[in-house]
Amino acid sequence: MKTIRLTAAQATVRYLANQLNEEGEAFIAGVWAIFGHGNVAGMGEALYGIRESLQTYRGQNEQTMAHAAIAYAKQLGRRRAMAVTSSIGPGATNMVTAAALAHVNRLPVLFLPGDVFANRHPDPVLQQIEDFGDGTVTVNDCFRPVSRYFDRIVRPEQLLSALPRAMRTMTDPADCGPVTLALCQDVQAEAYDYPESFFEPKVWHRRRPRPDEQELAVAVEAIRKARKPLIVAGGGVHFSGATEALKAFVEKHGIPVAETQAGKSALPWDHPLNFGPIGVTGASSANAIAESTDLVIGVGTRFQDFTTGSWALFRNTDRRILSLNVQPYDSVKHDALPLVSDARVGLELLSEHLGSHRFPAPDAGLKADWFARADKFTDAPEEGNRLPTDMQVIGAVQRTARDDTVVMCAAGTMPGELHQLWKAGRPLSYHMEYGFSCMGYEIAGGLGIKMAEPERDVVVMVGDGSYMMANSELATAVAMGVKLTVVVTDNRGYGCINRLQMATGGAEFNNLLEHSHHVNPSRIDFTAHAASMGARAIKVATIAELESALKDARGETLPTVIVIDTDPYPAPDVGGYWWDVAVPEVSERRQVNEARARYEAAVKERN
Repeated sequence: MKTIRLTAAQATVRYLANQLNEEGEAFIAGVWAIFGHGNVAGMGEALYGIRESLQTYRGQNEQTMAHAAIAYAKQLGRRRAMAVTSSIGPGATNMVTAAALAHVNRLPVLFLPGDVFANRHPDPVLQQIEDFGDGTVTVNDCFRPVSRYFDRIVRPEQLLSALPRAMRTMTDPADCGPVTLALCQDVQAEAYDYPESFFEPKVWHRRRPRPDEQELAVAVEAIRKARKPLIVAGGGVHFSGATEALKAFVEKHGIPVAETQAGKSALPWDHPLNFGPIGVTGASSANAIAESTDLVIGVGTRFQDFTTGSWALFRNTDRRILSLNVQPYDSVKHDALPLVSDARVGLELLSEHLGSHRFPAPDAGLKADWFARADKFTDAPEEGNRLPTDMQVIGAVQRTARDDTVVMCAAGTMPGELHQLWKAGRPLSYHMEYGFSCMGYEIAGGLGIKMAEPERDVVVMVGDGSYMMANSELATAVAMGVKLTVVVTDNRGYGCINRLQMATGGAEFNNLLEHSHHVNPSRIDFTAHAASMGARAIKVATIAELESALKDARGETLPTVIVIDTDPYPAPDVGGYWWDVAVPEVSERRQVNEARARYEAAVKERN
């Protein structure tokens, strides 16, 4: 057996560079890195040596560079991924939030944090956390509950089993998610005689599990017996590449579709069987069908509470749930009939077994009525002194969008309004991080999307609160020459949660800047801040000016940041659904007590 002597770090990056997807591309498309004493000597040297075949990117913050990696994988439907390396201590723990985001959303990313010395000679090393009762614990144990696979490399030869397991996890459609390989810093530099065959190129095929015959038969019978079925399309439709299969299935059998946040754009918005978003941020059209359906057919969805209206939405007492999902864990939620399968394969087999079975056309008037009411919120306002709403900002972006536009967002006010109001044409033209609802994902995520699909027009929607949490990767985008457009809606605080606070009877407190403790009023100049990082930055006062600025941004070669002041209070008064947010049982505030009474009535009605 021929061997090659490499350090553990050198072996890691050489192995990763030779792992391919079905298209013949490197599955790990690059490595994001912030170096520190825990990874600069080992991983830093190794990455430098392979820089011609495996690109290293420098981020500004460990969490946000991981967000860029995650967005990259999501936009490519999990066909490719990225790795992220940090030093030990705070560099590593900064990435835990990103790992949780990837875990919730079932997205592949490889975390390579530095770790303490395996030999323990310099114990305790700088940044080491000491557990008084367990000598094996380090801060990287924080990754265990938010990783699909976790391993601590304390011997260089352990990579021979750990790296294939990592790749298996990231490429397996059922187990897909974040992988953490904690690399002890002394082990990174240790050499071992690895088999040369370990570094030969390997293709990882995307597995498409077929359903169990009995489960398939039960599912077909359930659909045949249904009178008013509804498909809930989730993110798994995109990950499976099943958008065409979904379209063919619903057109053949006449079943209406509602979309989750992750599933939005699975069907074009104007397809006659797409009845729009479902749930808490849903359309009245989709929710009306959901209330009366007798068979909920989930396709690639994990039935999050925003989708189900905290399980108050499906009101038909005779309704059943059929869950087509590649992950068995998700397929049996709430006593669902499981159909464990790849989404595309499952839809094709269901259609084959259903034959010519077709349901009566759903009421098209529901959809027409929804758009007649919803479109008013995105119309351009008449000129005046009132601040525009976030909904009108969405309208401006929609009117200037092109076929190649990807609109993206995460957390806060915009996600709900985008879910309801954005008209997505082609698949993956709508990129929302709402599984973990993580503020600060937006700019880094936009960077990752543009790196994944450079030909797309990427528009990032971000509120002032989320911008303040994580904006530094804007400087990375400028440095790398990655062009994207960022629309900052400045409503002077956390407008979304302020509205929720008011809806639950609370006084406006600690959300909008004016209701927070301060000595000096806030005078943040977002335009100057973005410009200081090298972006082209402008402030607009009206929706008309915003539309003009969005058109001008297309001709730019650098990131463009457009800032517009918005009103923090208005929200669409159509669509939507109840969401279970517990209200205090006792309070001195009359408004809280009234909200509690409404809450108890809603809980009783759901139960």
